[in-house]
Amino acid sequence: MTDPQPCRVIGVLDDGAASLGDTAIAHLRRADLVIGGTRTLALFEDDIAPGAVRRDLTGQLSAVPEWIRSAREARQCSVVLATGDPLCHGIASYLASRLCIEAIEVLPNVSTLQLACARVGLAWQDAKIISIHAKDAGEWTQGAAPSHGLYALAQAVRQHDRLAVLTSPDNTPDRIARLLLAEGQGDDFHLAVAEHLCTANERVLADLSPQDAAQQRFADPNVVLLWRVRPRTNPVRFGLADAAFHQRQPDKGLITKQEVRAVSLARMQLRADSVVWDIGAGSGSVGLEAARLCPQGHVWAIEKNDGDFEIAGRNVHAFGISNHTLAHGKAPEGLQDWSDPDSVFIGGSGGELAELIALCLRRMKAGGWLVMNFVTLENLATATHALSSLNATWDVLQLQAARSKPILHMHRMAAENPVWIVCAQADAAMASKEHPFQGLELAPLPSGERLGEGLR
Repeated sequence: MTDPQPCRVIGVLDDGAASLGDTAIAHLRRADLVIGGTRTLALFEDDIAPGAVRRDLTGQLSAVPEWIRSAREARQCSVVLATGDPLCHGIASYLASRLCIEAIEVLPNVSTLQLACARVGLAWQDAKIISIHAKDAGEWTQGAAPSHGLYALAQAVRQHDRLAVLTSPDNTPDRIARLLLAEGQGDDFHLAVAEHLCTANERVLADLSPQDAAQQRFADPNVVLLWRVRPRTNPVRFGLADAAFHQRQPDKGLITKQEVRAVSLARMQLRADSVVWDIGAGSGSVGLEAARLCPQGHVWAIEKNDGDFEIAGRNVHAFGISNHTLAHGKAPEGLQDWSDPDSVFIGGSGGELAELIALCLRRMKAGGWLVMNFVTLENLATATHALSSLNATWDVLQLQAARSKPILHMHRMAAENPVWIVCAQADAAMASKEHPFQGLELAPLPSGERLGEGLR
């Protein structure tokens, strides 16, 4: 018995059969099973064999692999229709991860993003491709969590000069423009919107400012191109001077001094994608430098004092970062909603230090570091006692810096207050958690090129 034929995943455009080559048309016309979104099936109705089974995947994406598997077992020819390149935020990788790679054959088409770039003459080899074709994410607000549907876009506009964005009926071009304005980047980018590509209703609006686009409405389906018109800044990532941060006035305070901050960040062993907790943020200095050091990660910060919370918020805005969430409250309230951390910094506890230490070590990912700063003997004793009672591995560093200050025509050394830096590492026993899908790598649900209404 011959092996079953692979399912052909065919990239299509909105001009229907005109977008397909002879091979793709032949596969479609002899298919026993054709799978696609509602609109796509209707678009190709004349090219589907009368006796072929049509299956609408809208709202039933998880069923598609089994449909294909059953068709192959019955030695039937099957086809999946998807917009553009099915391997660009499309269904092909999803199917390949749930079937064997030999079960599908991809016949790509021109991506709608590639078409949009061609319409405006924009080179796209360096463009960052982002898909926000998901459920309604809501409007972007500064400090939104990684779970927000526009989070990846907010990070990408900080790090790239050109972006190509797959939109959705809810996450629209005007919403993208308002994200840029909310992040203070309204003067940094221009955008183009390409609507109804390859149809009689095609319209391309080029060189829009975010201010103009934020007030308009655009026809769906569409894609968005963004390009930077003002050079990106290249800020210092580590070791900023204390004066770079807003602080209490007239008496400056509640800032982790530069020397202590540098050692504390070094002991946190940060990676590009680290999730960091900053508890008792004060002015926010440690968390803000951590956010710059972890561009693919996220910082969760909390501060209970009203005045310091306001100052930390001003620093967040001044730093121009999008991977930092600042909460107003008293830890541990609210920490249950935060992602498990790779590193935790405690600069203030509000009296719940022992409880916080236990919580942080319990939530911390294996191998993560808890770093705490203390200036009083009492808090130092509380911390070391709590760590010992938890059988944690810990160490203490006393750090005392002296800074030069002018005296007449000379300089003297003025000592800063000594600070104890207490560090503890989460071991596997403390941080172990049962994850039902641990070790299983599956492609995510496709979110890019259109498969039908409500899915790209």
